[in-house]
Amino acid sequence: QVQLVESGGGLVQAGGSLRLSCAASGSISRINAMAWYRQAPGKQRELVAVIGSGGRTNYADSVKARFTISRDNAKKTVYLQMNSLLPEDTAVYYCNADILEIFKVVPRNDYWGQGTRVTVSS
Repeated sequence: QVQLVESGGGLVQAGGSLRLSCAASGSISRINAMAWYRQAPGKQRELVAVIGSGGRTNYADSVKARFTISRDNAKKTVYLQMNSLLPEDTAVYYCNADILEIFKVVPRNDYWGQGTRVTVSS
């Protein structure tokens, strides 16, 4: 069973920084794209940043130049460095990964973490 476990959320003042981590575990053959999404109260979940297996990245316009996504393939972990945080960045942040599993009839599956809450005070 594949699991994604996030950490690093919390309360921070506007202008501050946080670093989120998401570690994958289980019967994993390969991890393709990894991404961070967020969902603010009363809003739909939105893509924040995505990183391909080769390191290519893409960001939502609202976080460009402030957030950086990276990954450590050996650790099966994706990170989100968030700088210059704004109150509107307040949300639950979810990790997502496109994973090729071992021992599965349908080997390629999409997984989500449980979410980590980020609160930015003004």
